[in-house]
Amino acid sequence: MTPLRMALWQRSREGYPTQPGQLIHHSDAGSQYTSIRFTEHLDLEGIRPSIGSVGDAFDNALMETIIGLFKAECIRTTVFHQGPYKTLADVEYATAGWVDWYNNSRLHGSIGMVPPIEYEQAHYAALKPEMQPI
Repeated sequence: MTPLRMALWQRSREGYPTQPGQLIHHSDAGSQYTSIRFTEHLDLEGIRPSIGSVGDAFDNALMETIIGLFKAECIRTTVFHQGPYKTLADVEYATAGWVDWYNNSRLHGSIGMVPPIEYEQAHYAALKPEMQPI
């Protein structure tokens, strides 16, 4: 739930708060996503849950791609760490660095060779004036 809260906080901080009913949280049928507590949290935030069908690899294609990139760019390289990970804190630190780099610096070919943050900023800049940040 912490990443969800952080994402909602960041949206609000950047002037684009989400409105109830505006978001859909899609996940697999993992226990962490089907728990009552998580479902209640989604409901409190006005986010509709969506769970993919069991055994359907196409439901999670995007997530599987991201996990593959994470393994290749963070876990199996020395870009975000030196030597093998020795503690959970080492993995968490490297993961935080990779996520920041992936969203703010990494060039993505599918969106015109810009980082996601720049692509998103351009999207909001192109919106009607009444949809600009609050």
